[in-house]
Amino acid sequence: MESISLGTQFAALAVLLTLSGLSSMTETVMMASNRYRLRSLASAGHRGARLAVELLNRTDRLLGVVLLFNNLVNVAAATLASVITINLVGEEGWALAAGTVLLTFFILVFSEITPKVIGAHHADRLALIASYPLTFLLKLSYPAVWFVNLFVSGLLWALRLQPQNTTASALSIEELRSMVLESGQYIPAKNRDILVNLFDLEHITVEDVMTPRGAIESIDLRQGADDIRQQIATCYHTRLPVLDGDNEQVIGVLHLRRMLARALDAGFSVDSIRDLVAKPYFIPADTPVYSQLQFFQENQQRMALVVDEYGELLGLLTLEDIIEELIGKFTTSLPDSSDKLAWGEDGSVLVDGTQNLRELNRRLGLDLPVEGPKTLNGLILEHLQDIPEADLSVKINGIPIEVVQAEDKMIRMARIFRPRPLQSGSSDTT
Repeated sequence: MESISLGTQFAALAVLLTLSGLSSMTETVMMASNRYRLRSLASAGHRGARLAVELLNRTDRLLGVVLLFNNLVNVAAATLASVITINLVGEEGWALAAGTVLLTFFILVFSEITPKVIGAHHADRLALIASYPLTFLLKLSYPAVWFVNLFVSGLLWALRLQPQNTTASALSIEELRSMVLESGQYIPAKNRDILVNLFDLEHITVEDVMTPRGAIESIDLRQGADDIRQQIATCYHTRLPVLDGDNEQVIGVLHLRRMLARALDAGFSVDSIRDLVAKPYFIPADTPVYSQLQFFQENQQRMALVVDEYGELLGLLTLEDIIEELIGKFTTSLPDSSDKLAWGEDGSVLVDGTQNLRELNRRLGLDLPVEGPKTLNGLILEHLQDIPEADLSVKINGIPIEVVQAEDKMIRMARIFRPRPLQSGSSDTT
């Protein structure tokens, strides 16, 4: 080295540190890149993405070639730094120690931390570029990489740490949900909401989205013909459950179009309704919504009556209810109290006691518990374990709720106040 000028040695050291930085950046880029995006680009014909996927499918070879060149460059830089120190100061122990500390600082700042931070922030874009030189270096140094990995594989086998096959790694539902939520500008907000709702179908049952029994519009055959005719004329639905004097005794489902055709031909009569009703379709209350969607398709049904474990009627579920759970409310002629859910200027909102808790959480950004009761009335009654009177206030999960009107053993109206930011959950009653 005595024949090489000091300036040339410093230039060579700078080149070695640069190569070490590129090697460190490449390692981070390849390991932090989005493999699913690379596979998508590879399937579309992108050569860089295809090479990157091939490298990532053999992580041992990828890390072998990267670390081989990284360590060679670092060792060469350390040797050259020692030579430079000896040429400048001599073979004093303190000088060699100072040179080692200074070189360590330069490697950490310029060859490790900074390149890896840059690589982590631009991994997807740089992986498409880095795959070309990595593939070339792997072919060039394959015998050395194979020889090193031979000892690595033996050591892993001895430690019973054989690596799993990562080529067919699968994502869980929660991981997919997180990817959708963090997709940002790649997926429109409306489409993102639909995908998230689709994941939620695995965790909710028909009881969460059904129309409760008290809100079901039905035809009672014990009513007079004029009353039934008036009800059919002003009905918002095309299918109505038909009862025979008892809320639990559903004899069938009437399709109003068939009733209209019969009325035009032979006139309207109560007895004709019995002949036109279709057999009711009953489902258990704990059926998952996603499974029920498949059952609707298999049984060619659009409406089902929900019953509990004792066979008692709990509510009614339609195909539209499931679709609205996915895409949100769509235009309908049926009045819906949830359409008016919005915070007032005073930070409160007046809510019907029969309002569904999931809809309240969705529309108002609340965190009311939905594991138990499905309505606001049921939640308050369960919390208090009593039927409250008006002007009583309760706090559930940090959300203040005031009972405005209570009658007929249930809460008719309640006022919800917007919770304060960062307010911890509590359960106080005043």
